[in-house]
Amino acid sequence: MTEPNSLDLIELPAGDAAAVESARAFYSAVFGWSFTSYGPGYVDTADAGTALAVNGTGGDRQQRAPLPVLYVADLDAAKDAVLAAGGTLVHDTYDFPGGRRFHFVDPAGNELAAWSE
Repeated sequence: MTEPNSLDLIELPAGDAAAVESARAFYSAVFGWSFTSYGPGYVDTADAGTALAVNGTGGDRQQRAPLPVLYVADLDAAKDAVLAAGGTLVHDTYDFPGGRRFHFVDPAGNELAAWSE
């Protein structure tokens, strides 16, 4: 079980579903990692220590850098805390297979996401 307020996942950007499949093949060949697919354009693995995902589903909002994703017990409370501490919401809460999440930028300009079931 993932501990609340811990780094749970790092998402690597990919341009599209084909790039995701190329990355999957690369990491499988280099490190022997196996991946789970969550629809076209998104895979992840727990074989990397911290979960690692490759995301090609961003469309017009495709991420440009790795995205740290934090697990939190209470998503709404975490969002309130981010805003109260000076963070900026860049993608409001949305559903995905397995839970809900939001994206924010910290005061130094780094984008992160928080998720919960």
